[in-house]
Amino acid sequence: MVISTQNLLMAVSALLVAMLVCFLLSPLVKNFAYKVGAIDVPKDARRMHKVPIPRLGGLAIFLGFMVSTLLFVPMTPQLQGILLGSVIIVVLGVVDDITPLHAGLKFGVQILAAMIPVLHGVKISVLSNPNVFSDNPWWFLNGWAIPVTVIWIVAITNSVNLIDGLDGLAVGVSAISSATFLIISLIVAESDISMLCAAILGACIGFLPYNKNPAKMFMGDTGSTFLGFILATISVQGMFKMYAIISFAVPFLILGLPIFDTAFAFTRRIARGQNPMKADREHVHHRLIDMGLNQKQAVATLYVISTILGLSAVVLTTSGEIKAMLLMVALCTVGLVASRVVFPKQSAGKREEPVENTENTDESAE
Repeated sequence: MVISTQNLLMAVSALLVAMLVCFLLSPLVKNFAYKVGAIDVPKDARRMHKVPIPRLGGLAIFLGFMVSTLLFVPMTPQLQGILLGSVIIVVLGVVDDITPLHAGLKFGVQILAAMIPVLHGVKISVLSNPNVFSDNPWWFLNGWAIPVTVIWIVAITNSVNLIDGLDGLAVGVSAISSATFLIISLIVAESDISMLCAAILGACIGFLPYNKNPAKMFMGDTGSTFLGFILATISVQGMFKMYAIISFAVPFLILGLPIFDTAFAFTRRIARGQNPMKADREHVHHRLIDMGLNQKQAVATLYVISTILGLSAVVLTTSGEIKAMLLMVALCTVGLVASRVVFPKQSAGKREEPVENTENTDESAE
């Protein structure tokens, strides 16, 4: 498929505007975080940084995204719902970063925020049947469309928040995911979706210099939940609406890392008879650290896994036996790496020294 030059230029413009706005506003947001007391002070074992670090960086990401979106994306009822819902998520995140809120309250507000784009038409109405041998190629959700969509949006919102545990991890993985969404939307000529993807990609890139190890600022729940919410709604409005066999698999591949980490965390805790909402230090990034990697190596490893999954999703948007074989090789590689993370050798030594400037992990679902 040929990518439209006009769509590509518009996407690049949206990306650059979001990146510039986010980068320039980040120092101002940092000063604002100090003034309102949105500071992550290391006070327990789960916070491994040694000095207080401001944690409202997600506000700069949000503003960069909003400016670019309002400039480049035509306003539709669906976009109105997405933006209104994101505003609620960001306000919730800002309050939580200043004064931590109860998990139940945050969960309730997230459901409310998810309902807004759903009521504006952002719904998963049809899914491609993953059973390729079935005579029925589609699953029509009918009355299940609203609850399924709300569950998906809230789940992805919290999944991105859960991987926000190392400097630059969540924002980098979100950038890779949005870049994958951008490529696919350009291939299938979804111009409005491509502008949204470019805006969120640019905002992530603009914030990364402040968040990479050693982090000068955390994006906090303001950023991680906002990124999860936007990626979830973009996947619904774009990927799930492509009436092809790829529509079922593509969003799961692109968001595979946060989905896997969240699913594994809940399964692990339930198997141990623990509260699935109880926070622990056994996420994928923690296991990489415990296997002997330093923080930069762990983040780079997860970037690679996320990139492989993203490339696999792009491959699924095309046809051909060779590309299908490449997809299988990529998935096998991801499976091998994941197995080493989930089932590390018992003989592997644990790191005794804490890692400096590790991102705050105030998980909204926990």
